Amino acid sequence: MLKPKRREAGLSQEELAFRTELSPSYISLLETSNRQRTLTVLAELANCLGVGLPDLLTEVMAEEASSER
Repeated sequence: MLKPKRREAGLSQEELAFRTELSPSYISLLETSNRQRTLTVLAELANCLGVGLPDLLTEVMAEEASSER
């Protein structure tokens, strides 16, 4: 979910990390769903990726629901 959005925005993990003031390794963990996402982090990511927070939340929730099955 996050990786395709980042690529659509034309950003590397490093660039997204710089813009969100997060580490590149944290961005990688978020992309592989190995880290819980806070609302604050999701809001910052949505802003940097140029997508709406509700849209990003919907995708995150759908992704998490499918991985729980």
